[in-house]
Amino acid sequence: MADILAENLSGKAVMGSDGTELGMLYNITMDLKTGSLSDLLVTPNEELSPAQVPFDRDESGRFHVPVSNVQAVKDYIVVRT
Repeated sequence: MADILAENLSGKAVMGSDGTELGMLYNITMDLKTGSLSDLLVTPNEELSPAQVPFDRDESGRFHVPVSNVQAVKDYIVVRT
């Protein structure tokens, strides 16, 4: 995958591999010791039922999508669901 600046990801739509629009990218978490990226924090689409999404949620209701699930970054961030 080509390098992409984080500033270009802010507010990008996140879509499941099945075409479901999950929501908008809020932030990305990382391990401070290793510098490796951990999770995408995704503000959920309001029309989406929580039961449709296999990812954990935080106290703010945002999905924690493991970075290892990212399949593509173009117009959308596509993640394996």
